[in-house]
Amino acid sequence: MKRVLFLCTGNACRSQMAEGWTRKEFGKELDVFSAGMIKHGLDPKAVRVMNEAGVDISGQFSKTVDELPVQQFDAVITLCDHANESCPFFPGPVQRLHESFDDPPSLTANPGDKESGLDVYRRVRDEIRKFVQELPRILDEHSREHAS
Repeated sequence: MKRVLFLCTGNACRSQMAEGWTRKEFGKELDVFSAGMIKHGLDPKAVRVMNEAGVDISGQFSKTVDELPVQQFDAVITLCDHANESCPFFPGPVQRLHESFDDPPSLTANPGDKESGLDVYRRVRDEIRKFVQELPRILDEHSREHAS
């Protein structure tokens, strides 16, 4: 079972969504974790839009890499440029991947309409879902590229 870490700035939204989708889609194939460079707390809007899609992430919590129960990963996937630039070193043969997604809390910091703010969360949720659905193929291709 491959161990995968999704890493973001605050482990509040994008990495939490990615963890939730991966558990739902590939929970028997991938051992998945999420963390942040710092902790911002689990974003309630992320919980809401994931629930709308049938994925309950309310039991997940915001944490830093140092707080993870394990430190060895087969793949570390950064989901924002800040995490990609600040990603800590992970020992051993680890695949490093980067796929940047918009940050819903930043984009909706001052929304006039709360529902339009949720639309941003929904869009990013769906983009992350599409990425996660391709994850086994992406990991396999990346592994083959770096083996040659």
